[in-house]
Amino acid sequence: MITATQGVKVTSTCAACGGVLVRDLGQFVDRGQLRWGIEGRCQACPNAWCETGAGPAPQEIRQALLAEHGATRLRLATEAASLAPVLRALREMRHLSLGEARLSAAELSGAGMVGTSVEMAHLAEGLRKRSVPTTLVPSPA
Repeated sequence: MITATQGVKVTSTCAACGGVLVRDLGQFVDRGQLRWGIEGRCQACPNAWCETGAGPAPQEIRQALLAEHGATRLRLATEAASLAPVLRALREMRHLSLGEARLSAAELSGAGMVGTSVEMAHLAEGLRKRSVPTTLVPSPA
């Protein structure tokens, strides 16, 4: 099982007092499940919170991670990969229809899928469990 995590600190103005609000935004894999989290704390007042969720991260988190760390591209390691296990993995992990899974499989066998390093590592692990070899490489978003 993979362990993947990525985070970034973002500052903004606290809505409660106008002080500096520091937020830790992150994405990680926990027990095989893609998850995300936000922890916020004002440096000037007691305003603080923590929020987590399962599945794809909200766009604010994804965009902050991509801006800070860059994107990762996932491709099938070989063009000879059988389509059936790729489709099964995509449908299970991403909850796609068969048509959507076919489009994603074509993307993987072509230019590749692009996302955060955690998203792509999670998908690569799901494909590996189906004996589908992949490659992960840094990519311009």
